[in-house]
Amino acid sequence: MNRRISTMTLIFAMVATPTAAHAEAETLPPEVSLDGLEQVEKTRHKEIYRAPDVDWNSYDAVIIDEATVAFRKNWQRDQNRNQPSKIRSKDMDRIRTAMAEVFDDVFTKELTEKGGYSITEQVSESTLRITPYIVDLDVYAPDPRYATGIQQSYVETAGRMTLKLHLHDSETGDLIGVFSDHREAPRRGYMQWANSVSNTKEFRLMLKAWARELREGLQAAQAN
Repeated sequence: MNRRISTMTLIFAMVATPTAAHAEAETLPPEVSLDGLEQVEKTRHKEIYRAPDVDWNSYDAVIIDEATVAFRKNWQRDQNRNQPSKIRSKDMDRIRTAMAEVFDDVFTKELTEKGGYSITEQVSESTLRITPYIVDLDVYAPDPRYATGIQQSYVETAGRMTLKLHLHDSETGDLIGVFSDHREAPRRGYMQWANSVSNTKEFRLMLKAWARELREGLQAAQAN
């Protein structure tokens, strides 16, 4: 289902080889305690929590941790069930790396060019730390880099994923915001050829919408 993207008006809220399965498990986000956080929004697909009495205006710089990426459970097995060209662990590694790079590029541009934040690696009382997790990644028609022969797949939408953001005060380490949202890429109403370029484009658009939502939410929190 193609869902309309809403603005966050308040902030914060394989059969795989053993090696691949272990690598995927390591990318799952840690359980976080929501004690002391206020629920801002909670739906079937989305959760936003924030800490009360946070001066969001005190933050003018952001540390963006590298995004970790985990596929939907049994994604590799399901992809390989009826496909002549098998998805290998190195295909998955390539997709993980590409997704993390796209996340960093999209969120850095949104927060610096439109949000006015500076990107830093220095911990300070004026620095917000954002730790992102992309989980349940389901690429409907991946483009195996190491496939033999010609293979073309056609889909109506590129796939779906969940984005989780943990926001911390970089100096104290206190968790001050949690955001989680699950979305599917827009359905085009027609079948289109899927490849690594088109998949990256569609997932970039999803990340841009989330980045805009984060930036607008931070600005709204600063105005209150």
